[in-house]
Formats: sequence, C-alpha cells, structure tokens
Amino acid sequence: MSGKPTLVVLALLIALPALHAQEPKAGTWLQWRGPNRDGFSPGTDWPDRIAGNSLKVIWEFKELGESYSGPIVTADRVFTTETVNKKIERIRCLDRKTGKQIWAKEWQGSTTVPFFAARNGAWIRSTPACDSECIYVAGIRDVLVCLAIADGKELWRADFVKEFESPLPSFGFVCSPLLDESFVYVQAGNHFAKLDKKTGKVLWKTLKEGDAMMGSAFSSPVFAKLAGKEQIVVQTRTRLAGVDKATGSVLWEKKIPSFQGMNVLTPVVLGDSVFTSTYGGNTRLITASLDSADKGPTESWTLKYEGYMTTPVVIKEHAYLFGKDRRFICIDMKTGKERWRSDQRYGEYWNIVARNDKMLALDNSGKLLLIKANADKFELLDERQVSKAETWAHLAVVGDEVFIRDLFGLTAYRWGGK
Repeated sequence: MSGKPTLVVLALLIALPALHAQEPKAGTWLQWRGPNRDGFSPGTDWPDRIAGNSLKVIWEFKELGESYSGPIVTADRVFTTETVNKKIERIRCLDRKTGKQIWAKEWQGSTTVPFFAARNGAWIRSTPACDSECIYVAGIRDVLVCLAIADGKELWRADFVKEFESPLPSFGFVCSPLLDESFVYVQAGNHFAKLDKKTGKVLWKTLKEGDAMMGSAFSSPVFAKLAGKEQIVVQTRTRLAGVDKATGSVLWEKKIPSFQGMNVLTPVVLGDSVFTSTYGGNTRLITASLDSADKGPTESWTLKYEGYMTTPVVIKEHAYLFGKDRRFICIDMKTGKERWRSDQRYGEYWNIVARNDKMLALDNSGKLLLIKANADKFELLDERQVSKAETWAHLAVVGDEVFIRDLFGLTAYRWGGK
C-alpha cells in the first residue's frame, strides 16, 4: 500500500438513502444475492402471510443431485446446478413457466472437503452468474465454465489449478462470479482474478493467499464506489480490500481476524463504508480518510458478535444479521449498537431477501420465515416448512415468484396463489 492513495470512507452513512435509487426493474435474478448483489428484490409489497395458498407451489423439479448453488432466473428460464453420484457436476436449464427441462450440460467434477464441512457434503457450492448470452458456472475443483444460455454449448473453461499451478482448494470453489459488460471476476486459485468474458483469458490476478492449500476464499466480491473511486471490494480468507477494476492494483486493504480464515460474508457496501462479520471474530464497519496517503483503513465501530455465514440485508440504516449463535439480530449502522436479538434459536444458516420493509429468510432446516424490518423488536409475521430436505442454497425472489432450491429439488412458488 506504500505510496498509493488509500480509498476509504469519508462519512459514515451519508449515502444510505440513495443506495437503491437505480435499482433494476423486477423480472430477473441473474447472480448471487440478486439484481444489485445486495439481497434486495425490487417490486410491490409482499403480503403478511406465506402459509397455505398465500404462497402457492406452481411447479417442482425433483430428484436433482445435491447443490448449494442458488437458482438463476432469466425472463423465461431458470438454471440450477447439481453434483451427481459424487462424480459429475451438471447445470440444468428449465422453462420458467412450467419447470420442464430445456437442456442440461455436465462435466467431471468432484472432490472431498475436510473437517466440519465434510458432514454437510462435497458438492457444488458457487451460485452461477448470467448475462444476456452466457451463464458462468464455478465447479468445485476450481474450474469456471462458460455456457451459451440458448443451448448449453460450452464456449470456454478456465482451470485455475492448471492456470495458476495451485493445489485444489480444501473447501472447493465457493466464490460466486461477478460480471460486468466485458469481464468476469472470481476468487479462485488462491487469487482474485479478472477474465475476459468472450475467451476466458486471465487478464490479471492479485491478492494471493498465503496458505496454498486452504487458500481459495469463501466470500464473493462486489462492485463499489468508495470515496469517489470505482473499485471491487474483495474479502479474502484474511483481509478486506479494494481492487482497481482495470489494473488489479490493491487500492487499500485491512486484515480481518477470523477463525481459520472463515471470512464467509459478502462485503456489504454502505455509502463509503464496508460492513463485514466473521466466524471467530467481530462485526465491524470499515472506514478511513483520503486526506493522507499513508493513513490506512480504520474501524468506525466493532461489535462483539460473530456473523458466521449469513450476509445481512440493510434497511433504513439497520443491518439484519443471522449469527453463529443461531439468533437473528438488528444492528444500528450509525453506532454499531445491537438493537435486539431474537429469543429463539434457529438452524446453522439463513439466506435473506428483502423487499421494502419485509424480509424472507430461508433457514437451512427447510423453514421459510417472513419478518418485518422493525428496529425496535423481532417481528415474525409468518413461517412455513417448505422442504423436508435441507435448504442451503440462496433464495431467488422475482416479482411475485419465489424459487427455493433444497438439496434434492427446485420448487417455484407464486404469491397470492395465482
């Protein structure tokens, strides 16, 4: 960082009211955490209930292989991944209206994962990303495959183990690809890398991890404009950093303590600030100043709470976060103070989608919860068991449709039972 201007936060949350001013229209869910990669689904207010016909099944696709990948939804198609017989990775393209298969593509891809992760399975983890022509699928063996959405034709693949001469990552390829008009950005092969979308050629790599075997990160990058500078915010296993999109230069970085590098959350950009929380560490808001080139990023506040795996949503200057203690908490983003914590404990993981002042939270036990965003108390509006199988994949919520991927199937629902 020596000799380079440090990009950081000018004011804590000045820009919060404008966060969703340019939100895309409802209709698609093309990447990890939705249109803006922030867990928000644009559209009209949800009802106050999800039980019974309030949220009705419109189709199901059963007998899939296991997957942690969230579904991808285009105007007329839905994509889901799977690992079959611990040997093959497959992506299926389904008709959005009927759930009927249009095409499927598969390749060899499997590995084993160590420690506590082994009990939850060694299957495909990353959520794909899609543009108007292609879908980019990250296989567990550090391989990124680009397929034509029209017919599933493979256009290119990048094998990061071969490309970077790196070992297989212990926990697999977890990062979900990030796209712009011309490029793909991923954490793989112990690095953060930029690839050409048309060819798969690696254009630069940066943020090399020190632990070669454990290296590849759990987190996924996001675009940001911090202190007036366009960049990519990246959380590796050991640090949070801002990277220049064009050159791969590290603009700023800060060490983020955690247990065995378990920095899992996707960084949440709040105006000129970055929020994160770790397993074995704390919850924190990162800030600094542009008035001195050698003044590194600092912390506006820290909260002694472990966010573990669930990336929060932020509504009206409050973060709603599910933690390692299996409770749901509300944090005031101006002060870092905890406003409340749910009395009830839930599963190990939630994924959360927000719309206006409500949240849908999918517990890994197969329970779906509808929650009011209330800074004064935990306000559960309704809940429903949607799957007997575990549900680790991220929800996709598009208009009045909700797509839920459990370990062995994909189900499409519609609000209002229409």
